[in-house]
Amino acid sequence: MTYELDGTKIALPVHAERLRAFLAGKRIAPITIDMALTQQCQMSCQFCYAGLQQNPSDPVPWEVYDRFLDDCIEIGHKPGEGVKAISLVSDGESTLSKSFYKFIAKAKANGIDVASGTNGEALKFDQMPMRVDNRTDLRFNLNAALPKENAKIMGTSENAFHRVIRNVKEVVRLKRERHSMITIGLQMVVMPSYAAQIVPLATFGATLGVDYLVVKHCSDDATGRLGVDYSWYRSDEAM
Repeated sequence: MTYELDGTKIALPVHAERLRAFLAGKRIAPITIDMALTQQCQMSCQFCYAGLQQNPSDPVPWEVYDRFLDDCIEIGHKPGEGVKAISLVSDGESTLSKSFYKFIAKAKANGIDVASGTNGEALKFDQMPMRVDNRTDLRFNLNAALPKENAKIMGTSENAFHRVIRNVKEVVRLKRERHSMITIGLQMVVMPSYAAQIVPLATFGATLGVDYLVVKHCSDDATGRLGVDYSWYRSDEAM
C-alpha cells in the first residue's frame, strides 16, 4: 500500500462543497485541526521545539473539550460541513491528559476522525482495542532502534524504550486481529549528530510491522537555540 504523507487532500471530491463555499466567500469550518490536550511531557527530546516556547500546562476540564467537540460539528457553513478530523500532535504529550480516551471516543461518536502523535510510553494497555477501533492514525515518535541511543536523544530511560516498543507491537497485533483500518507509523526527527540512526530505525520499523517511517529534519527557532546545522541537510552525507 502507498501512503501520501506530504500532499494535500483539498482537491478530493469529499471536500468539493467546502472549497466552493470558500471560493464564494463563505465562512467555513477547518477541515482538520491540529492541537494537543496538554503541554506536559515526560520526556526531554534534544530536538523538541515546543520546549523553546513552553507555557504553563494548566489542565482543561473535560466539559470544555466536550463542548468543543460538539462545536466542531456545528460550525460549518451548512450541516455536515463541520470539522472532519483532529490531530493530537502539537505541543505536549496528549496521552498524559485525563481526557485523552474520552476525547477520542467522543470525537468518533461525532463523526470526527482522530489521529495522534505520541512518544508511546503512557499508552494504557487495556485501552488498546478502543484506540485501534476509534482512531484513524497513530504515530509513535521514536529516534533510534536501540534503547541506549533512543534514551539519550529523547531524554528518557532505556526502560521507557522497552515500554514503547511493547505498545507498538500490541497496536500492530490488534490492527491485524481486528482488521482495523488504522494507520500505524513511526516518526524520527533528525539532527546531524544522530543521522547514523536512520537506517537501523528503518530496518527495525519493518520488523515491527508498522505501516511507515517518517524522517523529518529538525526545525530551530530564529535565534538557533537548538543549534541545528542546516548546511548538513544539503551535504553529500545527508543525500
